Amino acid sequence: MTNIAISAKGLIVKKGKQCILNELDFVVKSGTVTGLIGPSGSGKTTLMRSIIGVQKCKGELSVLGNPAGHKSLRKSIGYVTQSPAVYPDLTVQQNLRYFATLVRSDKMDVKRVIDTVRLTDQRNQVAGSLSGGQMARVSLAVALLGRPELLVLDEPTVGLDPVLRNELWDLFAELASEGRTLLISSHVMDEAARCENLLLLRDGKLLWKDSLKKLLAATKKNDVGGAFVTMINAAEKAEKMGKK
Repeated sequence: MTNIAISAKGLIVKKGKQCILNELDFVVKSGTVTGLIGPSGSGKTTLMRSIIGVQKCKGELSVLGNPAGHKSLRKSIGYVTQSPAVYPDLTVQQNLRYFATLVRSDKMDVKRVIDTVRLTDQRNQVAGSLSGGQMARVSLAVALLGRPELLVLDEPTVGLDPVLRNELWDLFAELASEGRTLLISSHVMDEAARCENLLLLRDGKLLWKDSLKKLLAATKKNDVGGAFVTMINAAEKAEKMGKK
C-alpha cells in the first residue's frame, strides 16, 4: 500500500479562456490531515471536484493509486460539499439509511457513523430542525458510510461558531488517527494550524505544498495568516521580476 493518497502533476482546469487551476504539482500523504487553504475564488472547490472525479481536467491526477474519476474509487472517497446534502424532511437516521443503500452499507454502519459524529441523541430528529453544526455532522456522517479511505471536505465548518468548529476539527483529528486521509478546504487561516500539511492556493496557483512546520520556518512567521501573506508577496515580487 502506497503512502501517497493523492498525486497531481501539471494539473490544469480551464473554463473558457480562464485558467482556474494552473499546472499544479503536489502530493497528499495517506493518514494525514491536509488543509487546502486560500481565499474565496482561489480554485479550492474546483480542485476538490477534480479529485473526486466530477471536474474535467488536464494533466496527471492520481487518487488512491487510480486515475481520478475511476469507477473503483466510488466507495473509497467520502465527499462533503459546502451545502448540506441531506433531506430536511427526513430524520437523521432515515437520511443515513437512504444513503447507506446507495453505497451498499448496512444498519450497523448507520449506527456507527451516527455514534462517530455524536448525533445519537438526535438520530430520530428531523434534519430540517437541526442546528447548523448538527447538520454539518449529518453531512459528515453520510461521507463516512462504507468507511472510505479518503475524505474530501469542502469548507465543512463555514458559518459555524468557534466552539462548533473546534469540535469538528477534533473529530477530523480522530479520523486521521484511525488511518483516514482528510483533505479539508478553508479560507479561515487559524484552521490551518490544525493541519499537518498545507496546500496554499491563490488565483489557481499553489504557493505552498508542504508541512505547516516548514512553512512557518521558511517564512519566519508564527501564524499561517502572516506566512500566507509573505508567500503572496514573494510570488508577486517574482512575477514582477519575470516581466522585466
